[in-house]
Amino acid sequence: MTDLVPVSQMRTLGILGGTAWHSTIEYYRQINASVNELYGNQTNPPLVVYNLNQAHIHELQRAGAWSRIADMFHEAALRLQAAGCQGLLFASNTSHKVFDDVDARIELPILHIADGIGAAASRSGNGIVGLLGTLFTMGQDFLSRRLLERYGLRTLTPAATASKARLHDIIQQELALGKFKPESKRFILDQIAMLQARGAQAIVLGCTELPLIVEPQDLDLPVLDTTRLHARLAVDFILGADQGGPRRKSEPVPVGVLDGGDLSDLGGDHR
Repeated sequence: MTDLVPVSQMRTLGILGGTAWHSTIEYYRQINASVNELYGNQTNPPLVVYNLNQAHIHELQRAGAWSRIADMFHEAALRLQAAGCQGLLFASNTSHKVFDDVDARIELPILHIADGIGAAASRSGNGIVGLLGTLFTMGQDFLSRRLLERYGLRTLTPAATASKARLHDIIQQELALGKFKPESKRFILDQIAMLQARGAQAIVLGCTELPLIVEPQDLDLPVLDTTRLHARLAVDFILGADQGGPRRKSEPVPVGVLDGGDLSDLGGDHR
């Protein structure tokens, strides 16, 4: 195992959460649990969480006011920087639609969720992945473009517009509110089966609420849980597993301390 840094040398990570708070809890839990496990005790990493107002963000999404959403994330990022954070993380997939805008306006590096997906898929030799998420994640290319350009991954999404719309509603009207309905889970699993039939070699749970209802044992193909993979990047950043010193903002954070582990190794049981 890579030598672990003293607590005094850990990097402080800022988490822009609340989108939704149920999945933000999973980020917090998994990052802490992973560091505890690595150190073999109750050593906790330095984290600062900024809780965004998801109700307001949803209003702005419906209005197509993404520049205002970017401004909200930028303001939160500046507050986290002022609090002493050395890197940032957006605790949701959809929020990465404003990643480039915010990244261009902030000095701190931001850990992109697609880099966790791409690293895991590359290690597993998967070239085609099925992608589930909100309408924004499935219908736009802010994740799929980065996966293709940086990792050579092709993405498939549900073919039917109505299926995408129902997935979006399940995420925003149920999972984001902590509601987990058996019929919704069956629908999600049916969509995954159709993606697999079209050639998907792995499934990207491209919304951080989806792992709250779909678990690896539900499927017979690899599951790329974006919450866990993003948390893995977070732990590597905090512990300086990208070989010490601040990285350049243009460079993805490589997997280090947790490299080669099973995707189930982050934080124990998952809901």
